[in-house]
Amino acid sequence: VFQYPIRPASMTYDDVTHLSAKIKPKQQKVELEMAIDTLNPNYCRSKGEQIALNVDGTCTDETNTYSSKLMDKQTFCSSQAASNVSRYAAAVYRKGELHLTPLHGILQLRPSFTYLDKADAKHREREAANEGGDSSQDEAEDDVKQITVRFSRPETEQARQRRVQSYEFLQKRQAEEHWVHLHYYGLKDSRSEHERQYLFSQAHGLAENTELIKSPSEYLMMLMPPSVEEENDKPVAPSNVLSMAQLRTLPLADQIKILMKNVKVMPFANLMSLLGSGTDSTAVLRCIQQVAMLVQGNWVVKSDVLYPKDTSSPHSGVPAEVLCRGRDFVMWKFTQGRWVVRKEVAAVTKLCPEDVKDFLEHMSVARINKGWEFMLPYDEDFVKKHPDIVQRQHMLWMGIQAKLEKVYNLLKEHLTPKKQETQSGHPLVVSGEQRVNMAKARVKQNYGQLEKEFQKQKAELKSNDASAKMDISNIRIKEEPVSDEEPMDTLAYEGMNNGVVNGLHAEEDSMDTLNGHLPGGCGDRVAQELKAFVSSTFKKQFVLTLSELKRLFNLHLASLPPGHTLFSGISDKMLQDMVLDTGCKQILVPFPPQTAASPDELKVYALWEAGDTYDQHRQVLLEIFSKNYRVRRNVIQNQLSQECGEDVNKQEVDRVLK
Repeated sequence: VFQYPIRPASMTYDDVTHLSAKIKPKQQKVELEMAIDTLNPNYCRSKGEQIALNVDGTCTDETNTYSSKLMDKQTFCSSQAASNVSRYAAAVYRKGELHLTPLHGILQLRPSFTYLDKADAKHREREAANEGGDSSQDEAEDDVKQITVRFSRPETEQARQRRVQSYEFLQKRQAEEHWVHLHYYGLKDSRSEHERQYLFSQAHGLAENTELIKSPSEYLMMLMPPSVEEENDKPVAPSNVLSMAQLRTLPLADQIKILMKNVKVMPFANLMSLLGSGTDSTAVLRCIQQVAMLVQGNWVVKSDVLYPKDTSSPHSGVPAEVLCRGRDFVMWKFTQGRWVVRKEVAAVTKLCPEDVKDFLEHMSVARINKGWEFMLPYDEDFVKKHPDIVQRQHMLWMGIQAKLEKVYNLLKEHLTPKKQETQSGHPLVVSGEQRVNMAKARVKQNYGQLEKEFQKQKAELKSNDASAKMDISNIRIKEEPVSDEEPMDTLAYEGMNNGVVNGLHAEEDSMDTLNGHLPGGCGDRVAQELKAFVSSTFKKQFVLTLSELKRLFNLHLASLPPGHTLFSGISDKMLQDMVLDTGCKQILVPFPPQTAASPDELKVYALWEAGDTYDQHRQVLLEIFSKNYRVRRNVIQNQLSQECGEDVNKQEVDRVLK
């Protein structure tokens, strides 16, 4: 049974001479050709003749579409009306009984306009013939042209898969299948009546069908079972369109990852509202830090979530690792200020403009003649409520900054944020009286908070006064030489210290700090934690510069819980002394004087004794590098053989060098 959108006036179901059909079984494709009543008063004869002339031209042969020189027929071509029809059925109601027959396919017939393509081809042929006829007959033969012969390369498996999935290949395969011509039977034909009988169930009574002796709900469940195919075909994580009902069935970590991957930038309050009521904010904070970074109090999805490993840029083909590095630079620039200039990002990252534009569109909005502004305002509420999260994120950004400095060779102008006044929007006009009133209100507000904090700290100092007054013999006073070295920046920002210098309270009457050292047991705990970190780090790396060690230490701090003893403040000198105390030695490598390395990169420390069989080989190698910073491999192998008293093979040299 075929359904079609129009019905010619002269056609009836019994008029089989005016209808023909053909089918391609593999493609489930049907073409139906029906006659048009050319004698109908609604038929425009001149238009029909013009269409036939455009399609077939003036010549008459067997290939003509319209043999009568009139458009006297219309072709209808089928298309799939639904991808999955297993839950559809054809119903026939007779004598109080409803008979259902399952469907295996639904086709929709639409008019086919392939004759217009044929008319266009004829028109192009006529134009080409006219252009060829206008050329001069006396024109000399064309000059001999040089041609280049190229041999096709052997097709790879990846290229073959792309070719098989291409539109041209699919069209070619569809054209190769031959049409099977069908014979049409009218509505009142005996064959049609015989086929219609199959729509009715042959079972009379319910005794023969025990499946129908069930409750209405069970019968409906049997009639409309849950589709297993659809459940298997559903994507685990929707890419473009998110169903909130389906999203909330996933684990919390997957929900947050999908939301951040689609939204890119989101305040924490908006994220909590999307996750629904009753969601634990602590669990959300723990999960959001795995897929996003904090920028100006808002959460921005991590680069490795958007650009997974083994992927590449759709614009330039750059691998994901390079894209992540470039996007991290853009995110880090927004941690320094509200504005970023696109040309500056492109000059530093050396990426194509399309990739840089994608990075900026993820988290900012373009402003004419100003640059790109971060799309969300600074979230002060989140920063005030969660200072520990802010501090930990600051530590992570310090590690990322150190890595970016090494990769991109960033200059000071890239590291220092530009003044906001030069890139601000429309100036805000405030009178002098308003400024004074605003300043007074701010002072009153801050004074009350500072007074409460001061009284609280004073009470804590008095309660701990007894423990602070310890025996002078138990106090270790260490005279350190005056050094230009700065203490390591292990705090999120200076405003979070609340009167804390290098992590320690600096009260006039406080006995907690003596010459920068921690008292008694607290100092021992810090020393033990620091020694454990240094020992485990050098057992993995063996050789480290001071710059790399500080970067690893900052990453270690970022992984610690808030309030850990190592947050009390560790200076560069304390870190270097601990390295020497753990059995490491400083290797004075004679680097060339014109080197561009920083002072921290020139300080090299190495584990002298690891307790394995290669201690002696490692010590000989370190002695070699203390005399020259660049040594040939054969010199190293000869020196190792002489010092160790045995022939050292290539594999052993490789292991020691590694």
